[in-house]
Amino acid sequence: MNTAILKPVVQKFIREHLKDNLPQLILKGSPIADVSIQEIATQIAGLKIAEKKLPTWFKTKGIIYPPKLNLEQTSSEVTAEYKAKLVSGEHMIDLTGGLGIDSFFFSSKVSQMTYCEKNSELAHIASHNFKQLKANISIVNGDSIDYLKNSDRTYNWVYLDPARRDDYGGKVFRLSDCVPNVPVHLDLLFKKADNILIKTSPLLDISAAIAELKFVKELHIVAVQNDVKELLWVLEKDYKARIRVTTINFTKEVTQEFQGYLNDEIVEVHYELPQNYLYEPNPTIMKSGMFALLGRETNTDKLHPNSHLFTSNEIVDFPGRKFEIISNESYNVKQLKKKLGLKKANIATRNFPDSVEIIRKKLKISDGGDHYLFFTTNLKDEKIVLVCRKIKS
Repeated sequence: MNTAILKPVVQKFIREHLKDNLPQLILKGSPIADVSIQEIATQIAGLKIAEKKLPTWFKTKGIIYPPKLNLEQTSSEVTAEYKAKLVSGEHMIDLTGGLGIDSFFFSSKVSQMTYCEKNSELAHIASHNFKQLKANISIVNGDSIDYLKNSDRTYNWVYLDPARRDDYGGKVFRLSDCVPNVPVHLDLLFKKADNILIKTSPLLDISAAIAELKFVKELHIVAVQNDVKELLWVLEKDYKARIRVTTINFTKEVTQEFQGYLNDEIVEVHYELPQNYLYEPNPTIMKSGMFALLGRETNTDKLHPNSHLFTSNEIVDFPGRKFEIISNESYNVKQLKKKLGLKKANIATRNFPDSVEIIRKKLKISDGGDHYLFFTTNLKDEKIVLVCRKIKS
């Protein structure tokens, strides 16, 4: 970590060139002694990411940013704030500290926060940034599992975000393939704390993870702007009861939240032909698979067992996109061309044989406009097109 980056003249240059084209800026070379243009470019790239992803870091003077890959892999502020609401107590330890975003927000919920990170460069950057942010966090630079093994301390909470990339740069989707290997070290973790919070990739298979983790009490599926960012697993020592699932989707307009239990009593699914309104569950619901419960709690009916679209006669509050159905058409290309008369439309397919691209070619409709066309299958196994108008949240 080159501390010359913190010189006022360097910090001023970084802010002044935030909107510049980086490749062109790099070609000009560094105008400042002791700091290379590559180091300056790394800080500019980091500041650009922080402006939207980490606004507190962006607004704070003297923050140092790591390479772009580290920033892309770290939690955003909105997801870190959500995680922090799940914990409380005297002492917590983050075993996979990274840039320290999660540790920073955890520190506001517990009396003592310990940050562990094996990478020396990241640990130094996090330590510096914590001081700039006025966060009182203890730093451990080393292997966190070894630290736990050799320490007599216990905690209210242990937090991990296991590395999800293998030695060849590919992604892995089982916890046993991540570092640290949580299933292998589960006994050690529970010797140190009664509560464990784990962040994993949204691609992780829920059933497989539950089998690996054994004592899952809660699962939180978190999305930002309809993009599922992470799965959060709350483990409690010797817990064997029902698993509560919370799905939450943070959008600019509204926060959509839905809760239920896995393996709960069987909920009867109601099916119906398209009515006045159509509902498309947000991605967190799709990941959870809680479709039957969703229909019961929102008083909506499914169009088909495999369509995962819902309908109702009256408008209801729903965790997803809502549409007014203008017309319900049979899927006949020639008739649709004449009847729709649309040059532009937003097209989606659910449980339908043709792809969006094929449909666009057949109907000669480009993307955009105010109309939404859902190509799907109804409960009679008929291929239909629902012409809709989006209802703003």
